[in-house]
Amino acid sequence: MRNITFKVLVLSSLFFIAGCGGTASPTPAATKSPAARRISEFPLSTPRSSPFGIAAGPDHNLWFTEGNVYKIGRITPTGTISEFLIPTHYGYPQEIAGGADGNLWFTEVLGNKIGRITPDGTISEFPVPTSIASPYGITAGPGGTLWFTEENGNKIGRITSNGTISEFPVPTQKSSLAEITEGPDGNLWFTENGANKIGRITPGGRIREFSIPTRQSYPEGITAGPNDSVWFAEIAGNKIGRITPNGTITEFPMPAPRSGPFGIAIGSDGNLWFTEANGNKIGRITPNGIISEFPVSTPKSSPYGIAAGPDSNLWFTEFASNKIGRIRPTG
Repeated sequence: MRNITFKVLVLSSLFFIAGCGGTASPTPAATKSPAARRISEFPLSTPRSSPFGIAAGPDHNLWFTEGNVYKIGRITPTGTISEFLIPTHYGYPQEIAGGADGNLWFTEVLGNKIGRITPDGTISEFPVPTSIASPYGITAGPGGTLWFTEENGNKIGRITSNGTISEFPVPTQKSSLAEITEGPDGNLWFTENGANKIGRITPGGRIREFSIPTRQSYPEGITAGPNDSVWFAEIAGNKIGRITPNGTITEFPMPAPRSGPFGIAIGSDGNLWFTEANGNKIGRITPNGIISEFPVSTPKSSPYGIAAGPDSNLWFTEFASNKIGRIRPTG
């Protein structure tokens, strides 16, 4: 099964990422550069929890997954953290998204379920019909539904607010589906790690795929952006990509080699913000492709997920250093 453990191994072999060691002490504020002072970090009380996915909730907090300890975490804009244990032991919650019903929805890559957590922490779970589907990415979609990818099932799933699941097979076999987002065109767009493609599915279930120019780019994070385009991160290609509704792809190389761009989100400033899993930085790319980078204070923190918060900041997970980070979009 290609799960998060596999992802860490892939990143390690491609980019020489260090293992998940202890939490390092941040650089003292007096010695930080102006760029570094944009970033604040909040340690998790549960050791080695491996925070991964993160999303803004309807309660004006940020919610995140803790795969290694089977919990869903919540952090307020001021940094207060709460944690909630999911019912399925070894479920390994992966990605998380806010739903139109006012709850948070998350995938359980090993539990093979879709989870739902209310703002007060009550959790429900819904089994995915395909066995060993390994649900991975998830996003809110049209009509109050949630859409998710099946990493091993090679399908796109749709779940209603009452838990009814439908599945749609992806044409390319063994495509290793990753992240998914609702596009400006009302369709759902997703990344295909193994097939090196960007996929699009209509609300009715019709799928089309677009090949990425860079071979073996390993696309991961994906988000809707300005000018009716969708943006995505290429871990191995070391680029940020942009795709138009008709499938035209443009790529922007990272300034440094082996940065490993992973998660990506639209910021309150109209730019795209992304994590660099190996570069240990938070990156920003303007709609016309200009890239800036901001170092994370904790070394080898492996920032993965990123999301815009209700406070106009960007929030991100630090998988290896066991922290949640926050970056201000303006200096």
